[in-house]
Amino acid sequence: MKYITKTVWTLSLISLFTDTASEMLYPILPVYLKTIGFSVFLIGILEGLAEAIAGISKGYFGKQSDLSGKRVPFVQLGYTLSALSKPMMAMFVFPVWIFLSRAIDRIGKGIRTGARDALLSDEAKPETKGSIFGFHRSMDTIGAVIGPSIALLYLYFYPQHYITLFYIAFIPGILAILASLFLQEHSDKKQNVPAKQNKSFFSFLSYWQESPAVYRKVVIGLLAFSLLNSSDVFLLLKVKQSGLSDSVVVGIYIFYNLVYALFAYQIGKLADFIGLKKMFITGIIIFTIVYLCMSFEWGLYTTLLLFFLYGIYAAATEGISKAWISNITNNKDTATAIGTYTGFQTLCSLFASSFTGYIWYRYGAYYAFMITGFWTLLVVIYFLTIKMD
Repeated sequence: MKYITKTVWTLSLISLFTDTASEMLYPILPVYLKTIGFSVFLIGILEGLAEAIAGISKGYFGKQSDLSGKRVPFVQLGYTLSALSKPMMAMFVFPVWIFLSRAIDRIGKGIRTGARDALLSDEAKPETKGSIFGFHRSMDTIGAVIGPSIALLYLYFYPQHYITLFYIAFIPGILAILASLFLQEHSDKKQNVPAKQNKSFFSFLSYWQESPAVYRKVVIGLLAFSLLNSSDVFLLLKVKQSGLSDSVVVGIYIFYNLVYALFAYQIGKLADFIGLKKMFITGIIIFTIVYLCMSFEWGLYTTLLLFFLYGIYAAATEGISKAWISNITNNKDTATAIGTYTGFQTLCSLFASSFTGYIWYRYGAYYAFMITGFWTLLVVIYFLTIKMD
């Protein structure tokens, strides 16, 4: 914990509050969308498009953060937009309005992601990146435990009354906005802004050619994994399909996030010791096992075991991938490098969620999960055989 600075604590608390708001809604969102007429396929399209919007904006705003030499304004604006989007979901049930609300939330994520991760990277040394990013993911995921817990308690007393939850979620969103006011720029990190900047929305794409070769090799593998790594809503729908109640589904999701939160920091420390690449590969091997097993029907206890493993997978990959990227790129390009990667990643999510929704709709959950599992095996082989040092 000696590496955890005031800035890391502040960013982690902001993420905790924001995830409390977001994850209060996430496990009930697919169920809510189905009650207002969305099919599984349409849910997949909605989630994929929302993530694609976030992806495109991540690259652009990451580039702008690097060019301006500023991080804090991007972080503050991004978290504010995400907070405002929560009550919007409850105002109307029209598909266009639902999409607009999700888009505002995801644009907020796009604005803040690169700048926030660059701030985290600036607070760490290369040998402590796993620990710093792991701690942030751990705090972030504590919010993913608190949020669904509130939802579970609320649904216990008011079953199927989903709309009020969207208004309750606005409260931790406000706390995130207030916490962001305590962030300060690092004066020693400010850059001289070029007199002439490329402000094109897709200007960040030029970084792909300018980036180190090792960055391109790593990102190709990461994006190949993202190509069929669909939204977690499909895992929740699979659990719901087995006949479990809404409360049990939310409870399982809380359990998964609790595992993630408890292990993220420790796994980050372990990754600093054994290597970020080895830890990431371990994580996606676990992911493969979970998805292949989820193709079948299981009882409650086996389902809990699979979600325990899924929590370990998340702890071993999500923060680790960004720490890995920040270690193989120049400090002045950190926001652009992470923004470009996460931009392409969420574009892949458009395909992944839409494809999974389509396969599920046409052929069933068994094939949707099997295809993802076997594809991830190929990604594991790629990382094991391609030299990235």
